[in-house]
Amino acid sequence: MSNKVVLAYSGGLDTSIIIPWINENYGMDVIAMVADVGQDEDLEAVVAKAYATGAKKVVVRDLRDEFVRDFVFPTVKAGAIYEHKYLLGTSIARPVIAKHQVAVALEEGAEAVAHGCTGKGNDQVRFEHAYQALAPELKVIAPWREWTLKSREECLDYAEAHGIPVAQSREKIHSRDRNLWHVSHEGGELEDAGNAPLATTWTMTRSPQEAPDRDEAVEIGFVKGCPVSVNGMTIDPVQLVELLNEIAARNGVGRIDLVENRFVGMKSRGCYETPGGTLIVAAHHELEALTLDREVAHYKQHVSLRYAEIVYNGLWFTPLREALDAFVQNTQENVTGKVELSLYKGNVSVLRRSSEYSLFSNELSSFTMGDTYDQKDAKGFIQILGLPARTRARLQSPKKEAVK
Repeated sequence: MSNKVVLAYSGGLDTSIIIPWINENYGMDVIAMVADVGQDEDLEAVVAKAYATGAKKVVVRDLRDEFVRDFVFPTVKAGAIYEHKYLLGTSIARPVIAKHQVAVALEEGAEAVAHGCTGKGNDQVRFEHAYQALAPELKVIAPWREWTLKSREECLDYAEAHGIPVAQSREKIHSRDRNLWHVSHEGGELEDAGNAPLATTWTMTRSPQEAPDRDEAVEIGFVKGCPVSVNGMTIDPVQLVELLNEIAARNGVGRIDLVENRFVGMKSRGCYETPGGTLIVAAHHELEALTLDREVAHYKQHVSLRYAEIVYNGLWFTPLREALDAFVQNTQENVTGKVELSLYKGNVSVLRRSSEYSLFSNELSSFTMGDTYDQKDAKGFIQILGLPARTRARLQSPKKEAVK
């Protein structure tokens, strides 16, 4: 093994100062691995910055299609939402980035991998658990757990002292993470849960107040639980998410403000924008309501909760996640059809849903009486259902009389 370390590099404040810090404190050659997961940045500028701050080599991987197809869409099919709101935008990007970071480390003969996650956050778990699952022989360098810098302001001081330009400033101190699925915002005024987010905090979606004064309809088509078309046009996963992001964002859809329970044991507050994802998840839920058997649908709610926890807690590369995927995939065999949504000033409502595998029967559910459902059968059903209640009531009657 050579004296090399592969850093998951974004070009943000943390990873920008990590390159010279590793050079100074470890004397290792830093290979910056830049993962394109749709963060909408000038990657050429990011590469140039990595070299300018001391990287010996920069490797760029276009992971957008794999990210959406093999990581995001499985969470959609699973119905994975963390603590009722969070669609796991940052959480689900970490395993695909870590997977390719490890691959680069093995290809380059590096002895270590590094990340810019703080010692208080969830991302350190997500990255390092992936490292252990995929290449446990690699050493891990986590500067935030080693250096003496204790705040964003001190990181800015370090950057200034080393002549490193960063987008953050002392007035604009938000920490943001963006990919195709979402953008997250932390820090600044959001560190106080009593503060409302500033209008300038949001970067991806239009405010509901500034959204159009008329609703917009959008139809999403699914095949076996995966979204495949928008308004009748079949497109690839990356283009589909990008298009729905654009449609939802202009209608003020996809904002959440969340106080969440981090895996490491503390509560944190963040704002998330997931415009296209909000539409996909809403449409998928409605299609499942039409096509899933009652018992499967109800049991899947338990699986959805556990799946969300697995993703959020950074346990993607585990046998349990693989086993749950097998269950989820079985449930999605008939989740094929179309759902039309109406978007209006931040709100999403369902206009219509259809599927060739629909279990909804007009004959059964209609108030018009037919031959398919004999209402007389309900009496026996209710009598058997109520047997334990009647038995208990009879046993308790003498006791009640004795008390009187």
